Amino acid sequence: MVTVDYTRSDFDRSPFVVFYEVTRACDLVCQHCRASAQPRRDPLELDGEQARQLLGQLASFPKPPMLIFTGGDPLKRADVVDLVRHAVDLGLNAAMTPSATPLVTPEALRNLHEAGLHRLAVSLDGMDAATHDALRGVSGSFQRTIQIMADARRIGLPLQVNTTVTQANLGQIDTLAEMLAGERIVLWSVFFLVPVGRGEQLKRISPEQYEAVFEKLWFHAQRQPYGIKTTEAPHYRRFVLARRGNPRHKPDELDQTQNQRAPLGINDGKGVMFIDHRGAIYPSGFLPLRCGRFPRDSVIDVYQNSPIFRQLRDANQLKGKCGRCGFRHACGGSRARTYAVTGDALAPEPDCVYIPDAAGSSRSSSRR
Repeated sequence: MVTVDYTRSDFDRSPFVVFYEVTRACDLVCQHCRASAQPRRDPLELDGEQARQLLGQLASFPKPPMLIFTGGDPLKRADVVDLVRHAVDLGLNAAMTPSATPLVTPEALRNLHEAGLHRLAVSLDGMDAATHDALRGVSGSFQRTIQIMADARRIGLPLQVNTTVTQANLGQIDTLAEMLAGERIVLWSVFFLVPVGRGEQLKRISPEQYEAVFEKLWFHAQRQPYGIKTTEAPHYRRFVLARRGNPRHKPDELDQTQNQRAPLGINDGKGVMFIDHRGAIYPSGFLPLRCGRFPRDSVIDVYQNSPIFRQLRDANQLKGKCGRCGFRHACGGSRARTYAVTGDALAPEPDCVYIPDAAGSSRSSSRR
C-alpha cells in the first residue's frame, strides 16, 4: 500500500512516517550516530511477538504510515525479513536503512525484496572513500556502499541515498549530486546534524553555510533525475518558497509511486514518530523526549494525545523568531536540533539565518 493521499489535515490523527529501531546493534562506529550503537543486541529489545503486535497497531492508524525499519543495523536482527513481510501483509509501505556491512549480501537483498520491501536507503557521506570512511569509522565502508547499491539495482529494489552534511564534505555537494545521477536512485535525503549521541562531538556547519547548501540543493532539485529532500532542515522549505519554488518538486519522469513525498509542515512529532528497540515512543529519533512505551501504551494514543506531540504539531506554540515567522506552518525549524542546543523544543531554530519582520511577514529575504 502507498499512502498517496496523506495531507496536512492528517497530522493530528496519523503520522506520515514511523521509524522503528528494531535493534541498536551495529558493526559500524559512525561519528554522528544518533543511537551510539553497540556491537551486541540489547536483551530488552522488543521480541518477535511484541514487534508483530507493534506493526499491527501501526497498521491501525486512520492513515497507515510509511514504515522505516532502522537501527543500529536492522540486519543484525535475525527475524527482520519476517517482520518486513508481516508489515507488508498488514498493508504497510516498508523501507529499510541497513548499515554498509557484509550482512547486506545479494541474498539478503533478494529476501527483503521478495518480502515486499518498498525501498532500500543507504548512507553515502562523501564522493570518495577518504571522506566517507572517516565519518563511518570503518575502512572499506564506501566501497561496500557502492556495491550494495549495485546489488540493489540488479534486483530492482528502489534506492534512496542519505547524506549527512559536515564540514568535511561541504565542498562536495555538487559532485555528489552529479555522481548520484548515475546511480539510478529515487531520492536523495540530505541530513543536517543534530548534536545527539556521538554527533555531539561533531561541529555543525554554520547557518550561513546552510544557505549555501540550500542553494545547491535547489539547483540540483530542478535538474537531477531523482527527488531531493532535507532531514532536520525544514528551513530549506523557507528557502525554496521564498524563491517561489516547490520544496516538494520531483522530476516528471520519476515513478511517483516510488517517491511519495511528505506534505509541507512535517517535522519532529508532526507527521513523524519514532519507536526505539525497547518500545519507547518519541517524536523523532533525534528528539529524546519520551512520550510513552509500547506495549504498555498504545502508539496511536500516544501520537494523537501526548501533550508533547500536540505541542509540537501547533506552530503557534513556537517561541521567538520561529513563533512570528511567516513560514512557521511550512517550516517550523528543527525541533530536535533546537532541543539539543537549547533544552527547549519550542525555542527558535539555532541554525537559521532568517529574521522575520515584527509583523511575521514572510517577505523578508535571508541574510546572505
